Amino acid sequence: MTANASPQVPNPHDPLAAGFPPGWEGRSLFWIAVAFSVFQILTAAHLVDFASQITRAFHVGFLMLLGFPILALMKGATPPLRALAWAAALVGVVVALYQWWDYVPLLMRAGDPLPRDVAFGVAALVLVFAAAWVMMGPALPIIAGAFLAYCLWGEYLPSPLNHRGYDFSQVIDHMAFGTEGIYGIPVYVSSTFIFLFILFGAFLEKAGMIKLFTDVSLGLVGHKMGGPAKVSVLSSGLMGTISGSGVANVVTTGQFTIPLMKKFGYRPAFAGGVEATASMGGQIMPPVMGAVAFIMAETLGVEYVEVVKAAIIPAILYFAAAFWMVHLEAGRMGLMGLSKAELPSPRAALKAGWHLILPLAVLVWLLFSGYTPLFAGTVGLGLTVMLILGASVALGLPAGVIRYLWWIGLGLVAAAFLEWGIWVVATAVVALVAINVLSKGGRETLMICRDALADGAKTALPVGIACTLVGVIIGTMTLTGAANTFGQFIVGVGEKSLFLSLVLTMITCIVLGMGIPTIPNYIITSSIAGPALLELGVPLIVSHMFVFYFGILADLTPPVALACFAAAPIAKERGLIISLNAVKIAAAGFVIPFMAVYTPALMLQDGGPLAEAIGYVPAVIYIVGKAALAIGLWGAAVIGWLGRPLTLWQRGLAVLAAGALVAALPATDVIGFALVAAFAAQHLLLRRAAA
Repeated sequence: MTANASPQVPNPHDPLAAGFPPGWEGRSLFWIAVAFSVFQILTAAHLVDFASQITRAFHVGFLMLLGFPILALMKGATPPLRALAWAAALVGVVVALYQWWDYVPLLMRAGDPLPRDVAFGVAALVLVFAAAWVMMGPALPIIAGAFLAYCLWGEYLPSPLNHRGYDFSQVIDHMAFGTEGIYGIPVYVSSTFIFLFILFGAFLEKAGMIKLFTDVSLGLVGHKMGGPAKVSVLSSGLMGTISGSGVANVVTTGQFTIPLMKKFGYRPAFAGGVEATASMGGQIMPPVMGAVAFIMAETLGVEYVEVVKAAIIPAILYFAAAFWMVHLEAGRMGLMGLSKAELPSPRAALKAGWHLILPLAVLVWLLFSGYTPLFAGTVGLGLTVMLILGASVALGLPAGVIRYLWWIGLGLVAAAFLEWGIWVVATAVVALVAINVLSKGGRETLMICRDALADGAKTALPVGIACTLVGVIIGTMTLTGAANTFGQFIVGVGEKSLFLSLVLTMITCIVLGMGIPTIPNYIITSSIAGPALLELGVPLIVSHMFVFYFGILADLTPPVALACFAAAPIAKERGLIISLNAVKIAAAGFVIPFMAVYTPALMLQDGGPLAEAIGYVPAVIYIVGKAALAIGLWGAAVIGWLGRPLTLWQRGLAVLAAGALVAALPATDVIGFALVAAFAAQHLLLRRAAA
């Protein structure tokens, strides 16, 4: 059992990276985590139904019950501190039970809380702030605390920053009860979409999806020039489509890809930068996109497919740029590919693990067919569990016709959910569990599933706690209208210069992202800056994608660069040096959002002067081609190699050409293409002279 695993060295950037600690506390927390996951599955599948607010309260209660003790154990706290952590956990449970026990009376006296309501509300807020501080450091609690202080004392600020003033009990009632504060939309999303897709990824990882992606990537590109780095880009991008967690991706796939790149000849800083860039990019790659795709669709009131449509071209350009950078670096250093003889066969890997792709394929099909993300995620998770348990049963059957009939029957049962709903999947899972109990191999498979439940709950802790605390920020905006004040400032700047307002928004996203995970960062910045950018004429989805991109890139940007510091101990290089390399490799991520604002066709959106001038389809082709050319030139300039070493003045010319192409003015396009022609001409002349 995972709880009995030997203790691992703590990761300072992710205290939850190790397994569950040994001892009675570790075993207790392991089973609490399993119970947490089971509760979330039952409520997501509507096998157990509570009012939405009660489900959210129980979700937060589980976060407190699991979070405080496990962090105390992971960080090596003294016995008194561990006792305090358990006490805080139990108070969190009591607060959740109070919401359940007094649910209807609380609704009836909303806006006029009793003294005991205020006491429970204060306890809830204190616990959430404390959990966030212990889990992810002071940044988010300080920001949320500033917003809470604004609620309480903002009336004393000068105009236009002030508000009309709110009583202490009114603020506590707003923040700790109802669905505007800590139990608001962020926690709703955490308790449904996010948790479910984290579990989905955990089960696929346990089933061997990392090995499948890595083997396929090695077989496809391992023999190419700079093969190991290309494997990192491809495998991390593929893994990111299901895990959606950049830092977690770094510490899983990075354990394999970074040493491989270093052994092959890449510099440690470059190897770490490649892995960090590719891992963070998983959050912009459909279908899962770190669950932000579902949050964005929910927030904007649009179909999921619309979000994917906006994300697909930028995601491809992002990974193409990373691929190009590692190709150029390999060429500069003369790093040829690995021998085909020592690489796995992608065909053999797919033949052995093709069944693992089926749940992901069904998930995508359901999402594109108009089913809700919650339903699609529940079915996808159910099918993954059926595959894992069904494969275990199949191994005990005679090879040949009987085994084929088993899989056909299981497939028909799985398909029946379209006609009879999730109960078919649930019944099949229960039956498969019962069958697996009867054999030793089956019991081992059940232990793997149990471990996936526990690991999924543990992985969900940081995002869940962050989403809970972000509710304080969102609650402040809904209570005081603070978002309007900041939005009016951005609009005021944008009336004089849209570019300056975009830069201001970018800086806000990156600064917030230095201490906040991507999802809460997106929720905060989109609620503040999204409406302001919309008022400035930026299409709605483009404005939300803009803040989403820069929230992700904060994990690559100095000085915090969480993904890069997570890669540092694996690469054995300083995190800051890795970060500087990652920023250069991920240049496309910094450029694409700006290009999309001025030319929405890059995100397959209507509008913009280019589409009006030449038509929508030609505009898409033109802007994609221009972006690819700019990215290609930037890569050549940064690496200093394009078939041969580039001189400083050639690199400078490439930078100028790329910069001119990124700008959205017709005159700069003409200048950019002229500079591209000049760069290409002189580069060809120099190559011929050197030949």
